[in-house]
Amino acid sequence: MRIRTLVVVLGLVWAAIPADAQLADEFNPPRAACCLINNARALADQLQDWNQLSRYHQANQQLKKQAAPANRVVFMGDSITDFWNLEEFFPGKPYVNRGIGGQTTPQMLVRMYPDVIELEPAAMVVLAGTNDVARNTGPETAEMIQQNIMAMTELAQHHGIKVVLCSVLPVSDYPYQRSQNAPAAPPAAGRGGPPRIAAKMTDSHPAGDILKLNAWMKDYAAKIGAVYADYYSATVDERGWLKDAISADGLHPNAEGYKAMAAVLVPAIQKALGQ
Repeated sequence: MRIRTLVVVLGLVWAAIPADAQLADEFNPPRAACCLINNARALADQLQDWNQLSRYHQANQQLKKQAAPANRVVFMGDSITDFWNLEEFFPGKPYVNRGIGGQTTPQMLVRMYPDVIELEPAAMVVLAGTNDVARNTGPETAEMIQQNIMAMTELAQHHGIKVVLCSVLPVSDYPYQRSQNAPAAPPAAGRGGPPRIAAKMTDSHPAGDILKLNAWMKDYAAKIGAVYADYYSATVDERGWLKDAISADGLHPNAEGYKAMAAVLVPAIQKALGQ
């Protein structure tokens, strides 16, 4: 089975080579990583757990051995949730982090039962969509993203779990602009090529797509009886970008960014729980 998977992986790599490829004037390919067979095996292993159900499996098993506290809240999301130290920002709260970096809504939907419903929380906080817009798992229509969020919401509500839907945060090109204006650093010893620079976030995360998704989410939350947490308004600047002071890379919040998010989320959770 592993050999077959490796063949599929290598086939996908081969298929990615442009059909109109031609001989190069100069030999200057991207630098190859060491031990390609090991990289292929690692990729094959990852493809067998595309939804990353294994990430929290053991932690979930341990939680299910204990009675769920009455006000448990599960945070479902991507890297922005994954990187959030909930104990630091919500001390003493029985909050459970189930964020996974890079994930999209179809991956989260498959994780709903093991990572949320079976933990019997009183509420679920969902922050999802930015990676869908960026096509992390392939192209999606707006309707596909909406349907995944609807499915997660309605699954939770069917099991008596209150839902807080969080708006997608803006992104910014401030780090990109700084890297473009900074003097070029010399390459590291033994390595050639230009120094790495920050990505231009607005190219991969169009502001219009984020605004449309947030507008739909706010309307849907009102219709379905969920609570809408407006992170976007709390973190956007006059240019429509993520405030420069609250992010180092134009996508992920820093400590100040998480403070701004927590200020929005606390009353939203209280509202969802009827407190």
